[in-house]
Amino acid sequence: LISRCPISQILAPLPTALSNPTPPSPSPDTTMVIRASTLRLDFVEDSNFKNKVNYSYTAVQIPTDIYKGCECAAHFPASTPPVISFSSAATPWRAPKKIDLYDVRRRPWYIQGASSPKDMVIIVDVSGSVSGLTLKLMKTSVCEMLDTLSDDDYVNVASFNEKAQPVSCFTHLVQANVRNKKVFKEAVQGMVAKGTTGYKAGFEYAFDQLQNSNITRANCNKMIMMFTDGGEDRVQDVFEKYNCPKQVRVFTFSVGQHNYDVTPLQWMACTNKGYYFEIPSIGAIRINTQEYLDVLGRPMVLAGKEAKQVQWTNGLGMVVTGTLPVFNLTQDGPGEKKNQLILGVMGIDVALNDIKRLTPNYTLGANGYVFAIDLNGYVLLHPNLKPQVSQVGGEGSGLRPSRLTPFQIRRSMIDGNKGHKQIRTLVKSLDERYIDEVTRNYTWVPIRSTNYSLNPVALYSAPPSPLFLPLPTPREYCKDLNASDNNTEFLKNFIELMEKVTPDSKQCNNFLLHNLILDTGITQQLVERVWRDQDLNTYSLLAVFAATDGGITRVFPNKAAEDWTENPEPFNASFYRRSLDNHGYVFRPPQQDVCCPGRWALMAPLLSPIVVGVKLDLEAWAEKFKVLASNRTHQDHPSPSSSPFPTSQDLLCVLIDDGGFLVLSNQNHQWDQVGRFFSEVDANLMLALYNNSFYTRKESYDYQAACAPLPPGNLGAAPRGIFVPTIADFLNLAWWTSAAALWALADPAEAEGNPEVRESSCVMKQTQYYFGSVNASYNAIIDCGNCSRLFHAQRLINTNLLFVVAEKPLCSQCEAGRLLQKETHSDGPEQCELVQRPRYRRGPHICFDYNATEDTSDCGRGASFPPSLGVLVSLQLLLLLGLPPRPQPQVHATPL
Repeated sequence: LISRCPISQILAPLPTALSNPTPPSPSPDTTMVIRASTLRLDFVEDSNFKNKVNYSYTAVQIPTDIYKGCECAAHFPASTPPVISFSSAATPWRAPKKIDLYDVRRRPWYIQGASSPKDMVIIVDVSGSVSGLTLKLMKTSVCEMLDTLSDDDYVNVASFNEKAQPVSCFTHLVQANVRNKKVFKEAVQGMVAKGTTGYKAGFEYAFDQLQNSNITRANCNKMIMMFTDGGEDRVQDVFEKYNCPKQVRVFTFSVGQHNYDVTPLQWMACTNKGYYFEIPSIGAIRINTQEYLDVLGRPMVLAGKEAKQVQWTNGLGMVVTGTLPVFNLTQDGPGEKKNQLILGVMGIDVALNDIKRLTPNYTLGANGYVFAIDLNGYVLLHPNLKPQVSQVGGEGSGLRPSRLTPFQIRRSMIDGNKGHKQIRTLVKSLDERYIDEVTRNYTWVPIRSTNYSLNPVALYSAPPSPLFLPLPTPREYCKDLNASDNNTEFLKNFIELMEKVTPDSKQCNNFLLHNLILDTGITQQLVERVWRDQDLNTYSLLAVFAATDGGITRVFPNKAAEDWTENPEPFNASFYRRSLDNHGYVFRPPQQDVCCPGRWALMAPLLSPIVVGVKLDLEAWAEKFKVLASNRTHQDHPSPSSSPFPTSQDLLCVLIDDGGFLVLSNQNHQWDQVGRFFSEVDANLMLALYNNSFYTRKESYDYQAACAPLPPGNLGAAPRGIFVPTIADFLNLAWWTSAAALWALADPAEAEGNPEVRESSCVMKQTQYYFGSVNASYNAIIDCGNCSRLFHAQRLINTNLLFVVAEKPLCSQCEAGRLLQKETHSDGPEQCELVQRPRYRRGPHICFDYNATEDTSDCGRGASFPPSLGVLVSLQLLLLLGLPPRPQPQVHATPL
């Protein structure tokens, strides 16, 4: 049920032209429900939104603090383009249990569309007079202020009393991305009130920060935001020294209830083209920490048509948003000045899937792809980009810069240049277990009239002929083909369509269809002329298979096809893509947590991009390997007595692949460990192989990971924090209103498990191993005193295998630290060190921070909302009634 006029949404019917082509017709009962106080809507799953949607209604969200009720729903004009229905469809709102504080004006696309980039220094008064609730309001206000900044902005936060100092490890302006803002928010909570107020120290520090030209910054709007409880000093000499002419705007915030004269604060703001705000209680924080954007929007409004430029902003991994500001260009009367108020931002979402359809997905091959980045170096389009898991009402983790793109290419793309380069680089397999060193061709061009640059990446060794390019896999062969993740259903839909149209039809992708038909015939001949005549049991084979670039995967015999667990789309199959990147045979053991043990695969690119492979019977091949390791000619024949080699009981013989995973062993007790990372099997030997350069490793961070929420530290249902008020707070009526609001907003930690708790964005550290620089035979000793071990290692030619023979460990004293391969939870790289080496970026091409005709007379006069005495008394009574009863003392009898 969706309320007719809820606090956060209004539902408006879409025109018929905007509705889904085949929407369900509403029943009479549905119409009656619509006329009532609620709407009962039917939602259907939509692949574009990754959610359930309703195409007949759109949802309009209204922030709680400005909602004033509604009497009717808004309507769209019938001439609206049909594409709007796919960006404005109604979806079930994820209403949090506490107050819904989602505000569209704090989304990146609104912030970037409503003002030019900002260089902001926030200074917070931490003198002794701000202790108690006032300091708590300041901390919350600073956090809310940080949420009004986007990736185009730069910021620093400092506290001051007699002297000023940064609250965090950042000593200069840093980019206002999600990770940096998180550092600020955590550091702000550690501020302590003490000392006396020194405005001069705070403003001098702020101006020094803004005048530092040796660091990367926005170089547009410059501003100082000061939070204080009040004071008498106007620091006029500081403004005359640092801010003449008025290039830096000063915004002042009077926080808390006090009796100080606010005239100096008003003077600071009005003299320096800023604005004065009052934050008497927690209810005024959100609206007063974002209205400064109206002041910054004045030069943009006065610029007129010059400022009407589309701003493109990355979404949550599913859309890109184009925005335009909306201005109030009216005049109050003849001869009066033109209004300089920005009314808001209008925009439209463009689905990334629509952009992907315009890129050559299949003509680049399985390992080719297309990616795009913006001026900040953040990824817009990439096959590894995942939609963010954070809900709409929360802030996502941000799209991370592509760290696999070479620096020179990244810089050239950000600068809007064209180019082509062939480089040697490292790529991660789809299952994230392996690293391959490959050659790639990069070709990049800027996208006209946007902030983005596009780069198709192609496999260097791919043949230029499209003879075997682009099974039946669920590809978009024709427009009318109904897609399905079920292979059988998709094949049925495909055959039905082919009975109606020909491969040369205009509604079909002729290139994909012709290659599908060609690969179907070729693989059919492979089965009939080669595989059918072979006895697989003779070679201890469970199955043979072939996968083509055209989308065909054939598995023989049919019984093996029923147990096929690989992705039917070769382009999404790790074995297929790894085979194209490697020369020779690629062995892959089963994953312990995915496949059942008992079989492993051997693949080789027979005629690239066709990959053929076999599934081997693990037990049979392990027995053969054991025979070879014992220097016997047959498993029933004993080894010759004259053999110089010890028996298999004295030696450990193993095959390890290029990722460090166990493939085969001559020890029976290790057969059930095939597929595990070898450090989990023999940590001492794996560490020796790593230290002797047989393996090297690559560590990276996955910023798109989703983690389950951590269990609460306590099992009670009380609020997470308790603020102990002072006597002055008890005597202040304003304290009661803010205390009641803070109590209502507190997030309880429930003792019972919450089934609705969702995964949240987190950072995971990944480690992959790959072959190092040693290619020849190598003998070494693992020295641990009396427990030393001798081992011999040899790379097997034309394979991805390493053969290792080692003495068995004689005692536990040789045990060493275990190398880790599984991903682990991490806080990411040290942020304080990263900001010292900022990555190259560029801001928007145009800046609106000054206009000679700007009217700065409206700079805030300290108007506040007078509290209602009845409301205050009611709040006090509610708080008193809500207090738990005082426990009565109990008398316990003690036996003598």
